[in-house]
Amino acid sequence: MLQMKVSGIALDPFTNTPIVILKDSTNEKTLPIWIGFMEASSIAMELEKTPRIRPITHDLVKNLIEKLGFLVSKIEVTDLRDDTFYASMHLKREAEEYILDARPSDAIAIALRCDSPIFVNEEVIEKSKSIDIDEDKQKLNKLLDDLPEGDFGKYKM
Repeated sequence: MLQMKVSGIALDPFTNTPIVILKDSTNEKTLPIWIGFMEASSIAMELEKTPRIRPITHDLVKNLIEKLGFLVSKIEVTDLRDDTFYASMHLKREAEEYILDARPSDAIAIALRCDSPIFVNEEVIEKSKSIDIDEDKQKLNKLLDDLPEGDFGKYKM
């Protein structure tokens, strides 16, 4: 497992689909995960520390986890099968530990709120390099690789 951080949110220039960008500490390995607009908005709001009058779903889940006395010890992006990413969320309370199946976008949104580390199975990074390799995918990979950290800009709906 490789620890990664959310580098930012971008829009796929070819499909206008949001992408959450994970990078390792050396910025050598990048994992783009295509996600939904609602999840992208939730992640972006947390990255930008946007104040919310009422809790949105990911805030509610965080509050529920904390009220039950658990902490999110980590999340893991565990697999990539049939162009679908899989993740797990690890909850801990004293000697109890639970591993829950989760969509990566939801797990990332919750991990950001809980200051929990994000890990990625290195096989997932390798598998992601072979998703429908075509000209657009190669252009997008080059664009993501060449984009300096901090140049993502703010995500807007």
